Amino acid sequence: DTRMTLWRGKDPLILASQSRARQVLLANAGIHFEAVPADIDERAVQQSSGLLAPGEIAALLAREKALSVSMRQPGKYVVGADQTLALETRLFSKPSGRAAAAEQLRDLAGRSHQLHSAVAVARDGKILFETTAIARMTMRQLSGAEIRTYLDEAGEAVTSSVGAYQLEGLGVHLFERIDGDHFTILGLPLLPLLAFLRSERLLGA
Repeated sequence: DTRMTLWRGKDPLILASQSRARQVLLANAGIHFEAVPADIDERAVQQSSGLLAPGEIAALLAREKALSVSMRQPGKYVVGADQTLALETRLFSKPSGRAAAAEQLRDLAGRSHQLHSAVAVARDGKILFETTAIARMTMRQLSGAEIRTYLDEAGEAVTSSVGAYQLEGLGVHLFERIDGDHFTILGLPLLPLLAFLRSERLLGA
């Protein structure tokens, strides 16, 4: 990869995520990183915590992912991230298939939901930095036919994200209004993360 990197750390940054969107965000920002997925049971962690607030759940899971990988990567900076989708008090998870995706879209259509995106940075089993950002997403009214057309066109991708949409792809057609930044929507509050990495002298810009 001949792309310029602004990364100044002696080791690459470790991203504790398999999310392609998060990987692309870091790569586009010129950061030298390796993706090492966290081996945690997210639902079990969430249930045993007893937390109900979507932002707190996202923050907990971001911390747990970062800590879990950081134990196996001594001395390295490890980034954990998580995102929850809340429609009022109801939390959504990834749809299990097309029928579940259609149901989520019917529930979200014509209403505003919130994406809570959390990021945490750990090193040697300690959390050094964490923050949570919120985006407010207003979906337009959708007819059954529009939902079917969208599901036909988007294909398998609808089961890979909460709310059955990817804003960087065809999901953009579902929305009427968005309040929040692009990075938060994609699941990684990048600007505060970069500010932290600069404060640790890990970035050259």
